Amino acid sequence: MRFGDGAWAMLPDVTPTYLARVDAVEVGAREVVLHVSSRPETARWATLAGHMFTVRISAPLDDVLRVEVVHHRGRRRRGPAFDLRLEPGPLTVVESPAAVTVRAGALVLEITRNPWGMRFVDAERGEPLTRSAPKALGLMDKAGHGRFLREQLELAPGEQVYGLGERFSAFCRNGQTVDMWNADCGTCSDKGYKDVPFFLTSRGWGLLVNSPGRVSFEIGTEQVMRAQFAVPGEDLDYLLLRGPRPRDVLTRLGALAGRPALPPAWSFGLWLTTSFTTEYDEQTVLGHVRGMAERKIPLHVFHFDCFWMKAHHWVNFQWDEAVFPDPAGMLARLKAQGLRVCVWINPYVGERSHLFAEGVAGGFLLRRPDGDVYQRDRWQAGMAYVDFTNPAAVAWYQGELRKLIAMGVDAFKTDFGEEIPTDVVYHDGADPALMHNYYPFLYNRAVFSLLEAERGAGEAVVFARSATATCQRFPVHWGGDCYGNFGSMAESLRGGLSLSLSGFGFWSHDIGGFEDQAPPAVYKRWVAFGLLSSHSRLHGSSSVRVPWAYDEESVDVV
Repeated sequence: MRFGDGAWAMLPDVTPTYLARVDAVEVGAREVVLHVSSRPETARWATLAGHMFTVRISAPLDDVLRVEVVHHRGRRRRGPAFDLRLEPGPLTVVESPAAVTVRAGALVLEITRNPWGMRFVDAERGEPLTRSAPKALGLMDKAGHGRFLREQLELAPGEQVYGLGERFSAFCRNGQTVDMWNADCGTCSDKGYKDVPFFLTSRGWGLLVNSPGRVSFEIGTEQVMRAQFAVPGEDLDYLLLRGPRPRDVLTRLGALAGRPALPPAWSFGLWLTTSFTTEYDEQTVLGHVRGMAERKIPLHVFHFDCFWMKAHHWVNFQWDEAVFPDPAGMLARLKAQGLRVCVWINPYVGERSHLFAEGVAGGFLLRRPDGDVYQRDRWQAGMAYVDFTNPAAVAWYQGELRKLIAMGVDAFKTDFGEEIPTDVVYHDGADPALMHNYYPFLYNRAVFSLLEAERGAGEAVVFARSATATCQRFPVHWGGDCYGNFGSMAESLRGGLSLSLSGFGFWSHDIGGFEDQAPPAVYKRWVAFGLLSSHSRLHGSSSVRVPWAYDEESVDVV
């Protein structure tokens, strides 16, 4: 979100209030608290009214400094919040009449008292990393939109910025405006399924904004030599991580946000699916499996997409008896061939599902402020959303999945989770605006933790589409709906690389593209890309992705 209008002016609807002068400093054993006025206060009358900000500096790790800025501390703060390791560690603090210097490991923060400003320095290399100049940090009052806390950190000439989750546009973020707001967007737009408010730069530092809300980034746009970020409301919380190498930054991010679980060995083999809207039954499935074996193509996982359940009944977690009259027997026959089995699920319950009435009666579904169950017709007629903030709803949802695990299902494709409404009420009173991006964490955690409990440690794996920061703990994630052409393959590659630089270790995509039937040349090139990704899946929309559907050379390539 932009607030400024060029070098000197603000937009007509924006009233800024900047941090200007440190009024007092409180040094504790594990934090420094600064009270910062919005006025220079050269005379006593200037102490009347005005604004006061509280800035808290702490160090959850060596080489990581946390900056918390609060305006109006009496406001009630609702969750959710990222599950981060934030216990403050020891700090070294030096005060002088002009400045306050804070150090954690080899990361130093120099704060000037008047005028207010901050500079981050890599003491090990003796080099500045970035700085927050006067008038960079402040409260923006935007008419009709409310208040935002905004920060701008300087970029050096030639410094490049990467990350911010799964992004399909140009790999380098410089010159881009990026809002953290998950969307069911495909790979051909500037939106993403997996928005992560974290970036790293070529100068040797990274930054995590500690908010699951709609964080808005302006990377070299509003100010060409600055990385700007803003959050709605009157609280801003960010962590700056020293490198100097990208792997060092990501190591520190993993220590804060959690590292990916190691998926089971079998998950690294080839996955084959029914595809989305194709017609299939048990004989079709066994025919695909037999075709792979006859062509000596190793196959490890078979996935059943949406229509393993009856149309209009998603999700009911019951096999469509018209095409799968003996699901337990079918799964046993697949297992006898050495295959693992995955099935598609989502967090929405259509009105015709037998689970809908259970969800309403049990209070397991999101409700509108007036108490009615929130329903819409976006994906399934009259669909509702499972409220994963309700422990009873989680247990109910997991109970249905447990029946499938007992039948022989090994993994779940946790699809959707992006289009989460904000005009709803959660069981635990969570802020629905913050829950929009955070919902995938609760959704995927519920499924992943059940698989760990039922299958054992090291045997859990999901195939997830939506995510935010900390969701890397529940691998694997795949890149969403792409087209069957070279341009879309490039989009998928950029999305995966960007996600990798945001803390995610395991990632996949639809080999051959999801939409359309790719030309054989595209398919063969995509196969090489897909089999060199951490996880590899042949999946499409209206047609299957078995190699003999393209040409005989495709079989040789696979």
